[in-house]
Amino acid sequence: MTSFLHFQLPEWFIAGGPAMWLLALLSVVALATLIAKILQFGRIRPVSSKQADALLERLENGQAPGDIRAGQAPIDRVIVQAWQNRSMDPASWEEDSLRRGREALEDMRGGLRTLEVISALSPLIGLLGTVFGMIGAFQALEAAGSQVDPSILSGGIWEALLTTAAGLTVAIPALAAFHWADRTIELCREKLQDRLARLKVQIRRQGERATAPASEAAAEAPRRQAVAG
Repeated sequence: MTSFLHFQLPEWFIAGGPAMWLLALLSVVALATLIAKILQFGRIRPVSSKQADALLERLENGQAPGDIRAGQAPIDRVIVQAWQNRSMDPASWEEDSLRRGREALEDMRGGLRTLEVISALSPLIGLLGTVFGMIGAFQALEAAGSQVDPSILSGGIWEALLTTAAGLTVAIPALAAFHWADRTIELCREKLQDRLARLKVQIRRQGERATAPASEAAAEAPRRQAVAG
């Protein structure tokens, strides 16, 4: 079995020891998580707000919103649902809209913790492998006694440093992927807050317009009675 692994795997990978196997596993997990996030973001388009912007533009121009479909984008789904729930009382409407927004953002955070943990653990695992490798190199140097060969030490050092390099190689892309996904979600949150605030203003204006004719009619009724009397 050992000879088979030596034949299939590069020599530098075998020289890295057990730490290389663990780092290889972490790299596969990080790559799978990144691919999953790319596919998810490509499907739902987190920063897209086409339908929400169309709805708000019509409301701000005093036009009928028409038939607006939410689609897959989180911002569109939350805003369209908030518009459909406009008949709720203001406190309940705001709480329900914020809850839906939090749920939409939380759905996009899946896998981010995995990337963050891998980016933090990989350099430490690589450093641990280097420490063990250095210990082995100096033990071999001690066993050589007076017959010291510099190649023993130099060979052990470069083999030990392989795990540090491998750990950084895994950590850097994982950290970059984490910040990319986190920033995308942050942009989605900022746009969602902005659209909700604008929608809240438009719903309040529509409520004021609806109550204004009723108030005018109530004020006009005593005058008509006085004239009739």
